[in-house]
Amino acid sequence: MLWVRVASAIVAIAFALGIILIGGWYFTVGMGVLIFLAQLEYFRLVRAKGIAPAAKTTLVVSQILLLTATLAPQLTDAVFPLAGALICFYLLFQPKLASIADISTSILGLFYGGYLPSYWVRLRVGFTPPTTITLASSNLPLMGYWPESWIQPKLLPPALTITLLAFGCIWAADIGAFFMGKWLGKTALSVVSPKKTVEGAIFGILGSIIVAEIGAWYLDWPYWQITGALLGALIGIVSLLGDLTESMMKRDAGVKDSGQLIPGHGGILDRTDSYVFTAPVVYYFVTLLLPLLQ
Repeated sequence: MLWVRVASAIVAIAFALGIILIGGWYFTVGMGVLIFLAQLEYFRLVRAKGIAPAAKTTLVVSQILLLTATLAPQLTDAVFPLAGALICFYLLFQPKLASIADISTSILGLFYGGYLPSYWVRLRVGFTPPTTITLASSNLPLMGYWPESWIQPKLLPPALTITLLAFGCIWAADIGAFFMGKWLGKTALSVVSPKKTVEGAIFGILGSIIVAEIGAWYLDWPYWQITGALLGALIGIVSLLGDLTESMMKRDAGVKDSGQLIPGHGGILDRTDSYVFTAPVVYYFVTLLLPLLQ
């Protein structure tokens, strides 16, 4: 089972690195597929509780959020409440009177499964920080990009390097928490996920900090020792909270895994829960905090 888990992880990482490197519409489409599959799993959890959400409407408006994040990132926050209103209108005119649970789980599906992940698209596709160096952000059709040379990686687009750094921190947090938790873990972290330990969580956060420190130094961030440690700690903590949140939903629905799509790992939600809350944290870190320190 361990080898199946490792093989699945390698395929997942290769897919993630591929769409991150190319970016553009390739990244948007890849994220769209993942979000669609993850939301299907989420709504299965919801229906297991006897709730009837506006699943199809939510799936559609979530994809519209991704399109907006690609074409006009500055309008994504405006589209989100409009999408929520559309979901409510849909439920309002159904033959069966919708319950509070129907409405709230639909809006949560939009927020958790559509709006928050849209920040990854805004970060990789729509992020263009002010710089004195002109860097090509697209040299392929459909806004795609492929490095013309790996000799000077510092000349890669900031949107690419920051997205890679964020994913690297999440991977370091997951690996550190998994292996060190199995080796040293003794203290249970939460009743929501009994297998998670305090020791594993600490080493996971430390792993994220180490990767972020290296990235901050390499990217020549201002006060890199502080900014790197801060970003790493934030990613480590928030990715853990994302994992626990999904575990809480599964526990309430009475299931072990959100799905069986990924051999050895469960469903899409089981493997992407660490990324959901992380996306806006990284986005606002690099768009609000870092510019203040320049």
